Formats: sequence, structure tokens, C-alpha cells
Amino acid sequence: MWAGALLVIGVGIAVLGILRHRTMTKVRVYAAQQTIRATAGQAIRLGASLPRATAGEVATIGVGDAWTMALSLTATGPGVGAVVAYLVIAYQLLRISPLLAAVILIGVPLLLLLLGPFLDRFRTHGAEYRSAQGVLSGRVVDIVSGLGVLNTLGGKSLFADRWEVESDAVRRTGYRLAATESWIRAVSVGLPALLLAIVMWVSARLAAQGDMSVGDFVAVYGYVAVIVVPVSSLMESTIDINRALVAARRTVDFLSIEPRPHGVEPVRDATADLFDPVSGLRVENGEFVAVAASDRVQAKRIIERLAGIGPSDACWGDQPLTDVEPAQLRRHVLPLDDSDFLFAGPLHESVFTDGNDTSATRERIAFASGIDEMLRGLEGSWDAEITVRGGNLSGGQRQRLRLARALAAAPRVLLALDPLSAVDAITEGRVVERVRQARRGSTTAIFSNSSTVLAAADVVHLVEGGRVVASGTHRSLAESDARYRTLVSRGAWDEDEGR
Repeated sequence: MWAGALLVIGVGIAVLGILRHRTMTKVRVYAAQQTIRATAGQAIRLGASLPRATAGEVATIGVGDAWTMALSLTATGPGVGAVVAYLVIAYQLLRISPLLAAVILIGVPLLLLLLGPFLDRFRTHGAEYRSAQGVLSGRVVDIVSGLGVLNTLGGKSLFADRWEVESDAVRRTGYRLAATESWIRAVSVGLPALLLAIVMWVSARLAAQGDMSVGDFVAVYGYVAVIVVPVSSLMESTIDINRALVAARRTVDFLSIEPRPHGVEPVRDATADLFDPVSGLRVENGEFVAVAASDRVQAKRIIERLAGIGPSDACWGDQPLTDVEPAQLRRHVLPLDDSDFLFAGPLHESVFTDGNDTSATRERIAFASGIDEMLRGLEGSWDAEITVRGGNLSGGQRQRLRLARALAAAPRVLLALDPLSAVDAITEGRVVERVRQARRGSTTAIFSNSSTVLAAADVVHLVEGGRVVASGTHRSLAESDARYRTLVSRGAWDEDEGR
């Protein structure tokens, strides 16, 4: 009978263990995914008002903090089980010996109290380590996003030095955190063992004095052996919860960031001119404009101001861009840059994000952007699979794909930063003329030093030091302005100017 009972109990425990593990795994994964979703949503909500210093923080929350907090949630089940087991064993010991029950009932809470100072230090060092880790993650984001510029400017050694200093700070804080955690582990293992040794010593004394039977002594040993599991579980849960508190504070700080106030007005006049008072650049309605700049960084800043990305004093007619509702502004004014992300999936989904891809529309956009030749070389044509970031395409193909996506969006104003720098001059000239025809009646401003682009423009603005210093046609500026001739003959951005 007892063998059968043990078999049933053993099978029951095994089944419950499997179900518990499945449930805990589901809880962890669901909680982590919810945190990641909330973090991504906050980053999207903040948009351009997301502080650059928190770029690494977003990555660290998604990679580490979300899972650290999720792990702590599963302390509930084992924690409740540990408390129940602890109380049941204390009751059983009370029936055998009130003295042993008192040792257990007083000893375990005392152990948790003794961990308090160590846990305080653990949270302090954990916060320092987490902060240093966030800084280092931000440095990774800076290095990866600016790798091309670093190579051009020879700045890799400077970033390598900063990386060495910041990674050394992470290492030092990590050592302090590990030292504290090692003490916590030692206390959480050593003190329970000492407590249980005391219980067994008291039991042995009682048995030797005849105050406890041999059967009760064996029973006490069994109870003591079993209570090791709930005590260890409580200790582990305490450590996990304190580690999660550090992660939760950083996550809540990020989720508490409020976006900069934005406008709520619709666009009053979509046919008005765009004007950037900082640079003095005016993009007139319906024109095909080219902007030649001595510095790519300055050119990008002008585009960001004209597109209302970040702080801007730019106006659309008499309406400040800061007054326009962001979604409305994005539908009307579209900035195009080589850093724009290309998602994995069928090519037609990368180009026509609104699903409006009739055969006629596909043909028109493919011709205007110059991807018609690319389509003929891709297996599956519009259904060809594009890998993440367009990794299976050449640089020129990626540029034309981004251009196709921008043309398909049909914005009232298109602001493009050197959109065809990676294609040959013949292809560039052909595509520029096609874009000019496709965008007739709409406003297009291309920031480029390519003579092919500049020659096709209705008007060219020359920018130096972040200000417009001359305007005219390509021919008139080439004949009258030595600065323009020098810039166009060089043909490439002077990236280290203004840095």
C-alpha cells in the first residue's frame, strides 16, 4: 500500500513539476515581451525627442532588463510553495518538540533579516553597474551608426579609447557587484546549513536524554532535509527580486520620459513655400531644387529642420512646423536618407507600404526610381525577397529602393540627401530626370554636390557654414561663383567641416 502511495505521489509530483515549469516559462516570456513592447512603443512615441543618451538604454532594457524582471515574476509560485512547506514542517516539528519548532520559526526569518545589509549593497552596486552598462551600450550604438564616418575621419582610435575607459568602468563595477553577490550566496548557503545543523544537534541531545524517541529523531531528520529546498527557494527569490528592482527602476525611468510638446494643427496651405530661417533656405512650391553644401552634416541638419524633426524654427508659409500635427507633417513632408531602414520581406511590401500597388502604379514607380532594371535581374520580380537592411542588394540598388518607397508615398515635399550617390553617372542622370518628371507639380529638394543633379535643378542654392550664400541656376553659379566651381569639381562631401 505504501509503495503504491509513493508511486502515485511521485508521478503526481513529476506531472506538477512539468506543468509548473511550462507555466513559469510562459509567464517569463509573456512578461519580457510586454516590457519589450512597452519600451519599443515608448521609443516610437518619443520619436525625435528621444534623448540620444538613452539610445543604448533602449537596447539594454530590451536585451537584459526585460528578462531580469520577467525572471523575478516566477518567484511567486515557488515562494508561496516555500512558505507553505515551511509552515507545514514547523507544525510537524511542533507536534514532536516545541523547542525545535521555535528554532525553525525564529531562525528562518532571522536568516532573511541577516541578508538585508548585503541586499542593500547589492542594489547599490547593481544600480551603478546598470548605469555603466547603459553608457557602454550607448557607445556601441554611436560606433555602429557612425562607423562609416569614423573610418572616413580616422576617428576609430578616439572611440576605441573611450570604449576602453567605459568598458573598464563596467568591469570595475561588475567586480564590486560580484563580490557583494558572492557574500549573499555564501550567507544564503552557509547560514541555512548552520541552522539545520543546530536543529539536528538539539534533536540528537533530546534523543540522547530520552526526551525524544528514535522514530521522532528520524522524522526530524527527514523534515530538516526537506526544509532545505524551501529555504533555498526563498533565498534565491530574494536575490532575483532585488536584481529585478534595479532593472525596473531604469525601465520605469525610461518609460516616464515625456515627449516634447508637438503641434495639433492641420496643414493650412500645402502649396506654400518651406523656409528655414537658420540657414536662410527657401524651398519654393512646385520647384525641383538642388542644394550644394560644403558639409554633409550641415545639409542633414537643414533637412531635419525643414522636415520638423527635432527643434525647428522652420515655417510652411506663415505656419510654424512646430504647430503642425506630426502625422500630418509626415504625410506631406518626407525626408529621404541613406540611413532609412529597409525591412525584410517581399520587394513590393518594402516599396508600397500602404498596399496601393496596382500594376500601373508599380510600373510608374519602378520607371521613375530606376528599379525597373533591378527588377529584371531579381528572381520573382516584385515578389523577390529582400533581406533585412537590404543586405542582398548593392548600395546603388538600396538607394533606388529607398527612392522608390519615397516616390510611392507621394509626399507634397520630398527632401532627399544625396539619394543616388552610389550609382554611376549615366544611371544617376537618367533617374534624376525621371524623378523630375514624376514629381512635376510637387516640391522636390535634393541635397547633393553632383553636377548631374545640380544641372537638372530649376534653382540651385549654395550653402557654406550652414547658410545660403548664393542662389541661381547651375550654369550661372558655375560661371560667377568660384566657391561653387570648387565645390562641384570636388564632387564629394567635406564631412569633417563643422565638426
